[in-house]
Amino acid sequence: MTEKTPLRPRSGPTRRALLGAGASALASLPLVACNKATAAATATPEAAAPTTTPAATSASPRPLAIGKAGKQPLAFPARKFGVGGTQLGSVFFETSDEQAYTMLQSAWDAGVRYFDTSPWYGLGLSERRLGQFLDDKDPDEYLLSTKVGRVLYPDESAGQIGIWANKNHFGYRYDYSAEGVRRSLEDSLQRLGVPKIDIVLIHDLAPSNTDFEDWEAQLQIAIEGAMPELSRLRDDGYIRGWGMGVNDIEPALAALEAADPDVILQATRYSLIEHEDALTKLFPVCREKQVGVIVGAPLNAGFLAGAERWHYGEALPPEHLKKREQLRSVAAEHGVDLRTAALQFTTAPDVVVATIPGARDAEQARADRGSMEARIPPAFWDQLRVEGLIHPEAAIPTL
Repeated sequence: MTEKTPLRPRSGPTRRALLGAGASALASLPLVACNKATAAATATPEAAAPTTTPAATSASPRPLAIGKAGKQPLAFPARKFGVGGTQLGSVFFETSDEQAYTMLQSAWDAGVRYFDTSPWYGLGLSERRLGQFLDDKDPDEYLLSTKVGRVLYPDESAGQIGIWANKNHFGYRYDYSAEGVRRSLEDSLQRLGVPKIDIVLIHDLAPSNTDFEDWEAQLQIAIEGAMPELSRLRDDGYIRGWGMGVNDIEPALAALEAADPDVILQATRYSLIEHEDALTKLFPVCREKQVGVIVGAPLNAGFLAGAERWHYGEALPPEHLKKREQLRSVAAEHGVDLRTAALQFTTAPDVVVATIPGARDAEQARADRGSMEARIPPAFWDQLRVEGLIHPEAAIPTL
């Protein structure tokens, strides 16, 4: 939560050396069958990580083919603002290469230095695009997070999967074991082509993930496998920190109780539309344990920016439609852009270290960054409190 240290010359392995080392390590791994149908990868019991024997106690760890992030303190940019990578993976609609790269360049030119991605976003597409952009950047100048929990494998019949509009050639399987963490990170470094990953987040291990018949069984695998492995990687300097990247509060609280995460990426649950549970249940524990919160989907996947969509394909809840209209009315009365207010609101709590809206093109990236500089009259926030549109204990921006 302090400003980043002054930049240092690039150090560590080169991209070419890193990729060569990663390829050597991966060559020793057994190949996953490439002809399994995508449906089997996402739904059958065989595709999920085994629930009987946590891999933390199985095969001994092999040497890691990942660059070291070092043991410097984990520090987020002072503006508490970054870029989420879902649009780089063509979420909902296809994002072209040109849109992706001009968006990233626009964000970089505006001073953004925190970027979040995941193997799941476009099944590797987001990581590949982000890595290409970061290839010539000094690794000490940016903060990068990606995720573990799904391991990709080649599948020529995969096509379009879930909310990702691109056609791809990869399937996926869940693996929250220690070995799954190592495999996922090595694969991510191959796709990214950068010499380090700063933050690793255990992804989508939550009750709202409909791929799971028993999410708590998967959580137990992570408690015995992924979590201690990530702590080890952090303590050894391979990464700077780890945490959960989830849409539900329950797994975040479980990780805080069972392990020692550094951050929680809590998506969809702290926004102008709904924030009480995060405010009253998650934030006090994070504050006590000195764990930072990254706010994902601060606009509820575009809902607060005007999209007729609630989160990731869920039906539009009537009560949220009503509240959005009330928020719009107050915003219009005070001459405030609602999207701007929504973004600033998520950065106000002391435990929040960053908010990470996605952007599809350069114009959206500039608009989001501009929202972080705009001044909103205190009377706007006062009226939201009076009308009961924000929780009475919610922090408000002071910009």
